[in-house]
Amino acid sequence: MTQEELKDFLNFKADQYNSPLFIESDPIQLPHRFSKKEDVEITSFLVSTIAWGNRKSIIKSGENLLMVMQDSPFDFIKNYNEELAKDLKFVHRTFNKNDLDFFFRSLKSIYDNGGLENAFKANSSVFGSQGRIINFRKIFLETFHEDRSQKHISNPDKNSAAKRLNMFLRWMVRNDNKGVDFGIWDSISPSELSIPLDVHTANISRQLGLVNRKQNDGKMLEELMIQLREFDPIDPSKYDYALFGIGAFEKSF
Repeated sequence: MTQEELKDFLNFKADQYNSPLFIESDPIQLPHRFSKKEDVEITSFLVSTIAWGNRKSIIKSGENLLMVMQDSPFDFIKNYNEELAKDLKFVHRTFNKNDLDFFFRSLKSIYDNGGLENAFKANSSVFGSQGRIINFRKIFLETFHEDRSQKHISNPDKNSAAKRLNMFLRWMVRNDNKGVDFGIWDSISPSELSIPLDVHTANISRQLGLVNRKQNDGKMLEELMIQLREFDPIDPSKYDYALFGIGAFEKSF
């Protein structure tokens, strides 16, 4: 394929998968149960945090998270205290109740000081979403925590592609009226977003000749986003739908 043919192909696939039908089998269905901004944000952040493994197990664990928060995420976070912490029961792979307690306490601190969107506003010398994630991570880790919990907040400074946080930002920022992403944050431009790089998107990107790098890391993400921004500098992360859709549902192209 020529570059123009590849662009047209990816645009076609992005439109194909960026539809409400995508929600039915994806963890994004959980925050779609809410309408209040803070409820959507908190659910999206926590569900994206545990988004590794197969999607059915992620959704099941997400359901458990909502039960823990009594189906009122923002109210639960605002009122979170030591008594509630004593009764926590949760595990998803290596994310356990101690990690969840830290996340609840950090979110409470963040909402006491301007909210999640505000915590991502500050940028660093690193361009776009990766730079915002670096700064957000510093804010999030200001709350006391066990060292082991740090692994659940990816660090682009350590060459992480930060898949889960980039997915969260895509959910919050993209606003194309297709009904999947929420687009409730207007302080960040969609042009800054990077796709959530996972096995599906990485493998298909290599098959299509979009990248050469073998490792699924921050350097590969940077290489990929240079190409995707050439195809669409305004909304490059829309191609996540194309790459993930082909990889997850078609296995190849």
